Amino acid sequence: MTSHKLKTLEELVPLRAELRKSGRKLVFTDGCFDLLHVGHVRTLQRARSLGDALVVAINSDRSVREIKGPARPVMPEAERAEILSALEPVDFVVVFDEATPEAVIDALVPDVLAKGADCGPESIVGRERVEGSGGRVCRIPLVEGVSTTDIVQRVLERFG
Repeated sequence: MTSHKLKTLEELVPLRAELRKSGRKLVFTDGCFDLLHVGHVRTLQRARSLGDALVVAINSDRSVREIKGPARPVMPEAERAEILSALEPVDFVVVFDEATPEAVIDALVPDVLAKGADCGPESIVGRERVEGSGGRVCRIPLVEGVSTTDIVQRVLERFG
């Protein structure tokens, strides 16, 4: 199933220009979003509240393996994209194949870059680009004890 929210970067660039022209704020966040959990949902809700439209960039399967190891992702990128597209706070989803979303951020230059508070301010990819263009970076508090890695570990302990 395809979603009208799932876009290529080439499709997002003119949409971004339309938002900018109409004075609407674009919020950007990214991640693997493997095994969607309450922490993801709350982060996306908070991120969306920071502007008028939310772009969620997700790591491709190859990119997730590079970052998380050969056992991940648990869910393929097409399914992760479809699930995220079904969520109300999400306006657009784009898949990127690199280790970081730097190229996507450079192309879109969002008004707000939202990341989980586990990322230190200096390590947030795209921070300099966004702040240098007059935007801001918002670190969103994480939900304690909730992560995909923790969920996978619990499943393995109980059923593995």
